Amino acid sequence: MEEKILQTRKNGMAVLLLTLLGYAAAVALFVYSIVLLDDSLFPGVLLLILAIAYCIAGIFLFCGLRVLKPQEALVLTLFGDYIGTLKGEGFYWVNPFCTAVNPAAGTKLSQSGDVNSGEGGMAALLKAGNGSSIQTTELTSKKISLKMMTLNNSRQKINDCLGNPVEIGIAVIWRVTDTAKAVFNVDNYKEYLSLQCDSALRNVVRVYPYDVAPNVDTTGDGVADEGSLRGSSEVVAARIRDEIQKNVEQAGIEVVEARITYLAYAPEIAAVMLQRQQASAIIDARKMIVDGAVGMVEMALDRLNENKVVELDDERKAAMVSNLLVVLCGNRDAQPVVNSGSLY
Repeated sequence: MEEKILQTRKNGMAVLLLTLLGYAAAVALFVYSIVLLDDSLFPGVLLLILAIAYCIAGIFLFCGLRVLKPQEALVLTLFGDYIGTLKGEGFYWVNPFCTAVNPAAGTKLSQSGDVNSGEGGMAALLKAGNGSSIQTTELTSKKISLKMMTLNNSRQKINDCLGNPVEIGIAVIWRVTDTAKAVFNVDNYKEYLSLQCDSALRNVVRVYPYDVAPNVDTTGDGVADEGSLRGSSEVVAARIRDEIQKNVEQAGIEVVEARITYLAYAPEIAAVMLQRQQASAIIDARKMIVDGAVGMVEMALDRLNENKVVELDDERKAAMVSNLLVVLCGNRDAQPVVNSGSLY
């Protein structure tokens, strides 16, 4: 299904004024026909029928009026046949028998788990203060928005490539580019987009580990790399965007951008992973402390030897190195002990 743009002139205001002028003339004709009924039956009845007929026809003329705001479109069908799409802001008049089609008119798209759809006139049940139900009918517009819109998908629990469950949420910026495909190729293009976002998110996330892991290939080239959900968020978001775009192309939707809005370990393993990160951080810190302590001990021995402050044999050097490492690597402040006697 290819989109056809209707080159309809913006003659809605002219038709409206002419129709209202015709109603004014019909009212005058109606009054004049009532006056003629007293003198002559035939002309009065004929003029009365013409006035009533125009009043009925004027209702159909009003039904053909369409108002479009910027970045809005109407997909029109005539007795089931697609005749084209009306685009561009303005006041239009089209065939009164044309019907606007938008199967997603009553769909609220905020999160994938909260898609509420309605039909033609969407019925909503409102709870009153006394617990009773009040049923109201909301007239849904058949206009299709061409603006950029944001789909904030609900958080999902997905296993990464190492089998660790993670919770992740994405925000997708999208817009309709082909109204005919959006209306006729899929049943509800908003729900279709939401489901494709969920599917693409799962397909991409299961390729990456949460954090950098050895011997993991995330690009598919057979070579291990350092890709991860936490460290390569831009790359992951770009792959998610491409995956969604590939799936929604037939629905006339363009995915402009996809961003990761939430990323964390699932609650059942979050505490364990936190301990693992803390242990890794402690190990890295200890390694840095030991490297610095060894360098300081080497510098102290070299300076003592260079300046010939004191000559130490191997046993005394080993004792000095041990004491310095204990002091430099300890978690608590050292308590100095002054030796006032002989070194030997």
